[in-house]
Amino acid sequence: MRFQLLGPLSITDGSDTVVLQPSKPTILLASLLLHANSVVSANYLQRTMWGEEQPATSRAALQTCVLRLRRLFTKHGVTETPIEAVPGGYRITAGPRHLDLIGFREEVRRAEETADPESELHVLKGALSLWEGSVLANVRSDVLHRDEVPRLVEERLRTLERACDLKLRLGRCGEALVELWSASRAHPGHERFREQLIEALYRTGRQTEALAEYRLVKDYLHDELGVDPSPALRRLEMAILRGEDLGPAEDRHPAGPAYVSNASAGQPEHPATVAPAPAPKAMVGPVATVHSFTGRAAECAALRERLTAPGQDPVTLLVSGAPGIGKTALARHLAHQVKDAFPAGLFMVRMVAPDGTPRSPEDAAAEVSAALRERVPGERALLLLDDVVDAEQVRQLLPAGADGAAIVTSRRGLAGLVATHGGWVLRLGTFSEEESYALLLAVLGAERVEAEPEAARSLAQACGHHPLALRIMSARLLTRPALRLADSVSWLAEDPLARLSLADSPELSVHRVLGGALDRLDPRLADAFLKVAAQIPDHFTAEDGVRVLGMSPAEADDVLDRLADAGLLEEGPPGPYRVHELLRVYARRTAPYRSRPIQKV
Repeated sequence: MRFQLLGPLSITDGSDTVVLQPSKPTILLASLLLHANSVVSANYLQRTMWGEEQPATSRAALQTCVLRLRRLFTKHGVTETPIEAVPGGYRITAGPRHLDLIGFREEVRRAEETADPESELHVLKGALSLWEGSVLANVRSDVLHRDEVPRLVEERLRTLERACDLKLRLGRCGEALVELWSASRAHPGHERFREQLIEALYRTGRQTEALAEYRLVKDYLHDELGVDPSPALRRLEMAILRGEDLGPAEDRHPAGPAYVSNASAGQPEHPATVAPAPAPKAMVGPVATVHSFTGRAAECAALRERLTAPGQDPVTLLVSGAPGIGKTALARHLAHQVKDAFPAGLFMVRMVAPDGTPRSPEDAAAEVSAALRERVPGERALLLLDDVVDAEQVRQLLPAGADGAAIVTSRRGLAGLVATHGGWVLRLGTFSEEESYALLLAVLGAERVEAEPEAARSLAQACGHHPLALRIMSARLLTRPALRLADSVSWLAEDPLARLSLADSPELSVHRVLGGALDRLDPRLADAFLKVAAQIPDHFTAEDGVRVLGMSPAEADDVLDRLADAGLLEEGPPGPYRVHELLRVYARRTAPYRSRPIQKV
C-alpha cells in the first residue's frame, strides 16, 4: 500500500488508486501521515478533526475513527496495520516507498548532495513529479490547512525555485519560462519566481516583456503589500535597461553577482555604455542577447570580420530577407559578438512602431542623437537599425566617420541605399538541414532530439527549415515534454498555418507575420503575390508570371522584381523564381478572401 499526501489524499493498492472521501477518518489519516514515524498526541488528532471546540465524546470518537481506518486498510489487503497505539496517542509507520512525502524529501536531499547541475535537475524533476494537485483538497480540517498545508507548499516552492535556477544556469530559459509563468501567477507575492521570470524573458531576447513584467510585480507589491521590489529585482531591472549581459546564472539565489553593472564588478564603465532608460514611446534602447542562437556560422564570421577590421571607413552591413527568416536575431547575436570593438555601446533602433507604422527619419535621428550624446569622441558605437522600410528612413542615421558602424535589417533589398552609401549585403535564406537540426538540439535538448533523430529531421522539413516556424514548434514541444517528435510531424502537417502559432503570444505566429508583411505592401502588390503564389508551381519564370497576372512582360517583370525585393519571392532573373512552401500555403488559404482583379502597380 502507498499513501499520497502531495495532492488529494489517496491510497494506492497495486494498480488501483482510491481518493478518499472527506470524513473524520480521512482527517485522522492525513494527520498521522504528516507526522509519519512519530507519535502524534490524541489531543492534536482531536483538534485536527473537530477544531478548537471539541465535543465531550471526541476521545471515544477518535478511537472509533482508528477502528474504521484499520478496516479500510484490511479492505485493501493490509494484514498488519501500520497504525499503532502508543502511550499518549498513535503512530503510523511509513518509508519512502509507502509515502510520497517521505519520498519527495529524500529526493530533495539526494539532489542537494549532487555536484553535477544536470544530474541535480534530473533528481529535482523526479521529486516535483510526485505532486499531483492541491494538497489535501479532500481533507476538511481547518487546523491542517492553516498549520500544515502552507509548510508543505513552501517545500514545493523552494524545490521548484531551485529547479528553475538550474534551468537558467544550464541555458534552458525557454523550458524554465513554461513553469515560471504558472508559478508567478499562482504565487504573485513570491518575488523570486517573478525575478526568475523576468530573467528568463530577458535571456530569451524578450526585453520589452521582461520590463513589463517588472512593472507588474512592482505595482502588485506596492498596491497589495505596500512595499518596494527587493534589491535583487531592482538590480535586475537596471541591468535590463542597460542591456547588460547577465553572464551565467548563479547556482543559488544571487546576492547580486549576476546582475551587477560593469562598474560594480570592477570593470571600467563609461557613461556612454549605459543606455538611459527609454521613455515609454522611445524606440532606441540596448541590444538584447539572443537565447539559443544557432546556425549562420559562416555569415557571422564574415560580418564579424568586416565590423572589427582596423583602420577602415564607416561600416554599414545590410541583412535582408523574408519575414521571420531571422534577420533581427542574427544582427543582435552579431552585435554582442563584436561589442568589445564598440566601447561607446550597442544601440537598437526600431524603425517601425508596434502598430506597423514606419518611423519618420527625423524622429529616429533625434532619438539616436540623444542616445549618443554622452559618447566620448573617438569611441565607436554600433547602431542596429531594425526593420527598415526604405532607404530614406536611415540615410541620415548611417555613420559618417570611422568612429561608428551600422547593421541594417530589412525585408527589402535596399539597393538604393547600397548604391549611394556603399556597404556589404547579406541576403538570408532558410536554414540548411544541419542548421535546423542544430536549432532543435539547442532548444529541446540532445536527449530528446537524439532519441528520435529522423523524426527531428522530418519536423525540420515540415517547417520548411524556416527559423520562425522552427522556433514556434520548439516552444510548443517544450510545453509538451511527453509528446513524441514523430507525432508532432503528422500533427503539424494537418494544418501548418494554424499550428505554427502560440496561444499565449498571438503575435508569434507564421500567419500573423506573413499577414503583417502583406499589409505593409501596396495592396496591388499583395494581391499579385497571392495570385502568383497560389496558382504557380514552386519554381516559375517571368513568362509564368505574365500568364497568371494577365500583364505585359514589362509590367509582370516589375511586379515580380518588387515582390522579390520585399522578400516574398526568392531568386529571380535570370534564374527562376521560387516561393517558400509556408508562403504558398498562406497564399492558397488567403487568396479567396483578399484577392481582387490585378491592376497596374
